Amino acid sequence: MSKIGKLFGIGVGPGDPELITKKAIRVINEADVIFTAASTKNNYSLALEIADPYISNNTDIQSLSFPMIKDKIESAKAWNTNAEKIASILKQGKNAAFITLGDPVTYSTFGYILMAMEKVMPQADIEIVPGITSFHAAAARCNKILVEAEETLAVMSGAYGGENIRAIAEKVDKIAIVKAYKNTKDINKALKETGFYKKSIAISRCGRDGEEIIDNIDDLEKRKPDYWTLILAGK
Repeated sequence: MSKIGKLFGIGVGPGDPELITKKAIRVINEADVIFTAASTKNNYSLALEIADPYISNNTDIQSLSFPMIKDKIESAKAWNTNAEKIASILKQGKNAAFITLGDPVTYSTFGYILMAMEKVMPQADIEIVPGITSFHAAAARCNKILVEAEETLAVMSGAYGGENIRAIAEKVDKIAIVKAYKNTKDINKALKETGFYKKSIAISRCGRDGEEIIDNIDDLEKRKPDYWTLILAGK
């Protein structure tokens, strides 16, 4: 039986190519195949753009389509199909790297691949290489301390508005809200209701061209925020 290849889940950081770890660079450079995630509507991958300076010229790059839908059954089918494509590469004895924005275990497409691989190829050798998250990079960019001493931090998605903020507000001191690109009106309302509004700041496209730090988050309601927008808030 031929040797089975290894799958690496690689975090390429929030946007600045210099924020990729040395280990991630080495693995990306040595991989036989690079897998990237893209919407079914297009093949663009920001993760690939970030990692591009470190990819060898002869590396096979394959884009995997992930439907941005709420139908869990159809989504699961796509995850399994993509996992089978990865498994076919590993069975050829090739090493593969699945590159993803930020960190592979934090709101990442790689999480779905990891779950699907456990079903499709449970014997697969998988290693995760962590990356810098968007909220850590944003806090550093703003010279903002996330937490200290006995403070608590909640990391949450704002994709569906401010309900997560309302649910957790009394139990935490600081909040990092990723995916704050829509339902901004309800997010702002929830921050005001819970006492987090005054010490809040939004960051868009952190570490990339067009980066913007937004001190007055009410401004988010007056525009269509970039997809890569997050909010840091504290009491």
